[in-house]
Amino acid sequence: MSDYMFMLDSHLTGEQSKALAEIREAAEQANVNLFLTGGAMRDMMGGFPIRDLDFTVEGGNVKSAKALAQKTSAEIIAQDETHRLLELRFSGNVSASIGIAKQEKHGKPGTKPQILPATIHEDLRGRDFTVNAIALSLGKASRGLLLDPANGLGDLSHKELRAVTNYSLYDDPSRLLRMIRLRTRLGFTVDERTMSQYRNVRESGLETKIPPAQLEQELHQVALDPVTGEILKALEEENLIQLFSPALTGPKLNLQAFQKLQKARQSFPFGIDIGGNSYALFLLLIQEKLTAKERAGLIKAAALPKAELDAAAKLDGKAVKVEKEIAKAKITRPSALYAILSNVPGEILLFLLMRSGQRIVIDRIKNYLQKYLPAAQEITDKAVMERGAEPGTAKFAKLQQQMIAERLDARPKKVVVQEPPPPPPVVPGRRSASFSR
Repeated sequence: MSDYMFMLDSHLTGEQSKALAEIREAAEQANVNLFLTGGAMRDMMGGFPIRDLDFTVEGGNVKSAKALAQKTSAEIIAQDETHRLLELRFSGNVSASIGIAKQEKHGKPGTKPQILPATIHEDLRGRDFTVNAIALSLGKASRGLLLDPANGLGDLSHKELRAVTNYSLYDDPSRLLRMIRLRTRLGFTVDERTMSQYRNVRESGLETKIPPAQLEQELHQVALDPVTGEILKALEEENLIQLFSPALTGPKLNLQAFQKLQKARQSFPFGIDIGGNSYALFLLLIQEKLTAKERAGLIKAAALPKAELDAAAKLDGKAVKVEKEIAKAKITRPSALYAILSNVPGEILLFLLMRSGQRIVIDRIKNYLQKYLPAAQEITDKAVMERGAEPGTAKFAKLQQQMIAERLDARPKKVVVQEPPPPPPVVPGRRSASFSR
């Protein structure tokens, strides 16, 4: 195993490792070259938690990528024919994508680029920032080989964002928003040449050419980020938040609510993804201070999806029902609280941590997140299989829940502290052995 493969294994959660193994096996069966790329490599090499698994394959099209994904247990949640990209979700709420190595030939800023097949090296040289232009080969013949044609590793070590080419921001102005988001989340500086390019693009007003679909994609990424409020504030300071709505300034940006959201997220256990629709919660908060007319303008400017807007509209009512259930439940054992809250979506738990005025509700959610959920993770699939159940069966699910309940309700063993033996009596007039030499 190469050092980079060892590093990758140490950065992945158990569920992410399973997803990567599935994709790698499917790629070997299809005899295609598979690479881990983009944000996954940036986060791994930069020492950050890996949020999403970004895969790139050489050759083929969306149809072949779809065939590859269908050999795994993943659910295909979206596909982008233009950019030859599939969005996937594995069990354990693991997000992943499969893209085809490509070159983008840009005409006017904000227009659809011409997409051409490419090698992985050509693909990396056409990306936005050098820290996103690193790849790790997962193929059998070259597994563990690192590709870094733009010296992204150097920029990671210097904590600097640098555009891959002198035209990266001109070709795709939506990268302006991405630059601000990454700068804020990673705490990096932007190198002077890239800042000069940024200022020239802004002076030309090219940010107004960003299509609604790309604005929505960038807003979605902001919603999933752990420091959402800080990114929104940075976009406001750069006068870029107005691309979504001129009304999103000052109190109407609702930064106070996003600060509470960020604090609530800190209650969630590190490395355990409990799922949920963070985007719906984000859309609820960002529209909260707007008038009906202003909301309509935001929805049109960013082409916000109806399904997500509907989910956001229903969130408050669902949270009220869950709050009543948690408050009234008679909890005699930890497993009883776990049974209730393990079925509550993550965005509802976040919303209640932010807004519930009942102490018992807050305490029970925090106990679940900080005590019972981490303890339940100790019951691994292997432990359940050793009890004679096969994964994916009803017996397995039932036995797993039974073992979790046993683990949560077990009384902690009492630690018996033994008293040290008393020192030997001192005989008067007799010197101790330590002074007899």
